[in-house]
Amino acid sequence: MPDPYVPKEAIGHGDGGSAALAIGEAESLERRPGAGPPGPEPLGKPRSLWSDAWHDLYRSPVFVISALVIVFLVIIAIWPQLIATGNPYRADLAKAQQGSQPGHPFGFDTQGRDVYTRVVYGARASITVGVCATTGAALLGSLLGGLAGFFGGWGDTLLSRLADIFFGIPVILGGLVFLSVVTSTTVWPVVGFIVLLGWPQISRIARGSVVTAKQNDYVQAARALGAGNGRMLLRHIAPNAVAPVIVVATIALGTYIALEATLSYLGAGLKPPTVSWGIDISAASTYIRSAPHMLLWPAGALSITVLAFIMLGDAVRDALDPKLR
Repeated sequence: MPDPYVPKEAIGHGDGGSAALAIGEAESLERRPGAGPPGPEPLGKPRSLWSDAWHDLYRSPVFVISALVIVFLVIIAIWPQLIATGNPYRADLAKAQQGSQPGHPFGFDTQGRDVYTRVVYGARASITVGVCATTGAALLGSLLGGLAGFFGGWGDTLLSRLADIFFGIPVILGGLVFLSVVTSTTVWPVVGFIVLLGWPQISRIARGSVVTAKQNDYVQAARALGAGNGRMLLRHIAPNAVAPVIVVATIALGTYIALEATLSYLGAGLKPPTVSWGIDISAASTYIRSAPHMLLWPAGALSITVLAFIMLGDAVRDALDPKLR
């Protein structure tokens, strides 16, 4: 009598039936006497895109290293006195351009100010500009791009043409023109300029994500059930369209920090007495032969910061992009 647990379709069908019968008999022998037929294995709770992404991120060395560097930079930007007890404005002309000394590992600049202290305090301006500019550009671009992609029509066309105009403005030249008339020594004019030229890129990403998301079946089902536009945008489309925006914004943050340093180097960005890596690099470029330490330390800090944010963005992109799984 055939084993009741072997499918009938597997009996008497050549080699395939014999193999299936053998497998069924082996499984019957392994079961305890009186045990019922094998059922499907219990499935765990399915993980969402975000839980899958976090599972990949915390196992990624690139993400862990870049995240630790960024956390350290944010801490010293908020509380620079934790690792630098000196005054970044204190000058001693007798020590101008001198190299490393006990208690002053990075040496002194042309005015006798401690380079180490200025490098630590310079993180505040760069991180503030990067975070605020990225947040502003992401919010403005996501709002405009998301609405344009969802409603379409003349608003979508108008936004696309407006974005093309901003894409045609050279960033450095636009910064030199826009910021040359600003006399403020705070970071906000630079933040405003970067948001002004940064939102079109985010808006295009957000628009494409919303256009793709609103074509999914669950959105059509919600519309058929009578869900309003606001509910569909907030509950169904936005959570599934925000991932590309986060990736682009994370990578752009490092780019905005480099842009601030470039504009400050050219004299159009942050202005003294603000402590900035770009300002210190600009002041030290003339003395690169006689006192290279004045240039290398702020330039190194800037490079590490930009690289950390770009590496973080790459890791987030790899984790959130389903095509790379």
